[in-house]
Amino acid sequence: MIDRSRVNRVMKETEFIEISAGVGGFTQQDKMWLCRAGEVLRRGGLVAFPTETVYGLGGDALNPDSSRLIYEAKGRPSDNPLIVHIADFEALSAIVPEIPAEAVKLAEAFWPGPLTMILPKSDAVPYETTGGLETVAVRMPSHPVALALIRESGGYVAAPSANLSGKPSPTLAAYVAEDMGGRVDMIIDGGEVGIGLESTIVDLTVTPPRILRPGYITREMLQQVLGEVAVDATILRSQQDCGEAPKAPGMKYRHYAPAGDLTIVSGAPEAVTDYINRRADEDRASGEKVGVIGTEEMLARYRADVVKSVGHRGDEEAIAKRLYAILREFDDEEVTKIYSESFSTEGFGQAIMNRLLKAAGHHVVEI
Repeated sequence: MIDRSRVNRVMKETEFIEISAGVGGFTQQDKMWLCRAGEVLRRGGLVAFPTETVYGLGGDALNPDSSRLIYEAKGRPSDNPLIVHIADFEALSAIVPEIPAEAVKLAEAFWPGPLTMILPKSDAVPYETTGGLETVAVRMPSHPVALALIRESGGYVAAPSANLSGKPSPTLAAYVAEDMGGRVDMIIDGGEVGIGLESTIVDLTVTPPRILRPGYITREMLQQVLGEVAVDATILRSQQDCGEAPKAPGMKYRHYAPAGDLTIVSGAPEAVTDYINRRADEDRASGEKVGVIGTEEMLARYRADVVKSVGHRGDEEAIAKRLYAILREFDDEEVTKIYSESFSTEGFGQAIMNRLLKAAGHHVVEI
């Protein structure tokens, strides 16, 4: 699980609990903790909890005060909408005026799971939760702790990632504690998450449906269910000049960023390693502490203070699961300059590159 001494340094008034949902289900102690966490949410408090993607920072989605607390705890811009998490498909009917056929098809194919749908909102959902928009983002996570907590809380949990705004999303409760200790009522440690990147977001209020944030559920997978699916043009480029409010989390603001300056280097493998090594030598001579994010195939070729493997280039699921943890580890080791290889922009690789580009502020060097 977690280094308890590390948690104790930052927790202050936050209660920290451990729940492990094994093959046999929850223990009686687990059920007691989940009931207690549900009570915290029902009374307007905040609980951080594991999902299959990343750790979420939960509040009552139908309580405007709870949503305001989420923004305050994260330091998040209030026009950046929150995702409402539900545990049963029937719950959707209370927060949208009508359930379109596309939503039913997607739910049958991918829920519970890492897919968020954007739909018109009903009056039950406060604008504080939707960032002032007439639409609501909804998903049903597959993590057993998340599902149990949602049911204990009353059925509707607004939950962005459980990190300070702009920092890498947490895949371990230790990182939640470092960011959220003293800012929330409770943190549930459910171990390391499974996927490591946030859910795919698809907008069902436009024709054809449009992917606003890529994730584990790819365009190809969505098209098998819906037919034509578009991809928002900003997924792999900056939206800095956009004057509109973001329709989905992660669209407008810099996200996932380490403390060090991150540069993505794209090109032929030999050229990439030569460039990174040359820049690393220059940076180290100037007093910088340099880190490199590399694939297993290229790792031995790099010269830097800290070189970390993100996995084999062909194993995108492993890369996704490792990426945020590496960015957090660089912060722990006070790395000031970071260089990363680039990755495929097809399939699940598109989600990896989307997160890397936002973490780097779209600073890319083409070799």
